Amino acid sequence: MVKTEVIVIGSGIAALKTALVASEHKHVILITKSKIRHSNSYLAQGGIAAAISDQDEVSLHKKDTLAAGQRYNKVEAVEKLVEEAPLAIAELLQSGMQFDRDHDGSLMLGLEGAHSERRILHSHGDGTGKYIMEHLIGCLNGSKIQVIENEAAVELVVGEDDSCIGIKTLDRSGKLAVYHAEHTVLATGGCGSLYQITSNSQTVSGDGIALAFKAGAKVRDMEFIQFHPTLLFMNDKAEGLVSEAVRGDGAILVTENGSPIMQDIHHLKDLAPRHIVAQTIFSYLQSGEKVFLDISMIKDFKKRFPTVSSLCEKNGVDLQLGKIPVAPGNHFLMGGIEVDESGRTSVPSLYAVGEVACTGVHGASRLASNSLLEGLVFGRALGDLLANLPARELPAEKEYPKVSCHIASLPDISDLQEKLMSEAGIVRTEAGLIRLKGYLEAFHIESLLHPDVTGRSLTEITKANAMIVAWLIAESALTRTESRGGHFRSDYPSEDDSSWLENSVILACEDVKNRVKGRRQYEHIEA
Repeated sequence: MVKTEVIVIGSGIAALKTALVASEHKHVILITKSKIRHSNSYLAQGGIAAAISDQDEVSLHKKDTLAAGQRYNKVEAVEKLVEEAPLAIAELLQSGMQFDRDHDGSLMLGLEGAHSERRILHSHGDGTGKYIMEHLIGCLNGSKIQVIENEAAVELVVGEDDSCIGIKTLDRSGKLAVYHAEHTVLATGGCGSLYQITSNSQTVSGDGIALAFKAGAKVRDMEFIQFHPTLLFMNDKAEGLVSEAVRGDGAILVTENGSPIMQDIHHLKDLAPRHIVAQTIFSYLQSGEKVFLDISMIKDFKKRFPTVSSLCEKNGVDLQLGKIPVAPGNHFLMGGIEVDESGRTSVPSLYAVGEVACTGVHGASRLASNSLLEGLVFGRALGDLLANLPARELPAEKEYPKVSCHIASLPDISDLQEKLMSEAGIVRTEAGLIRLKGYLEAFHIESLLHPDVTGRSLTEITKANAMIVAWLIAESALTRTESRGGHFRSDYPSEDDSSWLENSVILACEDVKNRVKGRRQYEHIEA
């Protein structure tokens, strides 16, 4: 067993920023289940938003963020994000980060969907995530941070006082390790790879949400999932992301015969909020029409978008023809583990930051290029908090009673991916969500909530966590009987401004047990 002051689980921008700031006064161990460069942050093609030009204002960035979030955002969190954005950029520049610049040496600022001003910084065109991550990884050198790769967090260790006192991990050989820590941070990302079509890294499977939930943390807003409108779509498969910055530079969405599809849908046309663009493309695909991104008007496309160009060429797309086949897919989770603005969860000494956390900053739909920014701003806030906390004596570990479990019978992840995409994807209905919940509950979902994973393989644990997260999505989406942002119900297609806050879904572990148990009892009586 290893003891330390702070453990950070994850390797994206939020994980690294939290670890770097906390390590100024604490010893930090950072653990990631694959390699440190395997994260959504590293894949991010879009840029990072900040109101830093003379034509822009923080108040406008706030207004755009709230508008994209369909007024469901937590205003205080949005204010923190946009007000601290210029400082976050200044810190990166001061530490040597290079962003793209115009010919006169000024920072080049791009435009993306639902932004009212040019405020998106990029690095190497569409390689922003990669180059920010490389910069932060470089900052790890000489720090007090110990990095451990290829170990998956499989259980949060809970003390007798119900506080978090560390984690258990499994490496690829199945060896179990136990780490005790005064403070534990989850920065594990969202749940994109649970969907059949996604832009996410395959390592991002919602396990952090499931771990926190089983340990007693509250989870909220799991129905709000952003589907990116433009994934490269070849042979019925998503092959990678085509950045929104491409549309920001003038590309338009068209049918196979060249007819624009966003012309009469929204006043921002192809730069409308992502959920509107995604739903529009989806409607065309459902009717059997293919959709393309017309890039013919963009000069020096390969130079401007080297990552997208490489992706297209690798998959046999002839860029000379000026059209890229696209489809929407799971991109970002606005919900997650409920936290305050400093990253505290409802479990003492357990924290969450980045996409795994729900601060309320994104509301019902994230504004483009606010996610890397979120990792920096809220990572700094959590790192500052951890760096200055007093030393803590750890209680004894809590012992759990043994229970029977049905893990051996769980379906393959591919089956779950197909079910989630069809029943809890871009368009949802009550009937589809009930079917999904019935499918999940047939595998005794309540038995998977037992925190102790002793004796289980990593594959079994991953499947169980995936089932738990899928249930949370289905339950939340079924509860919200309106359409808002990333949640679209075709049976409730309008926003319900009279009771939208009453539909907020905040779930705790006992809720699932009680709800499922109650349904089983009812079904038994009916039978």
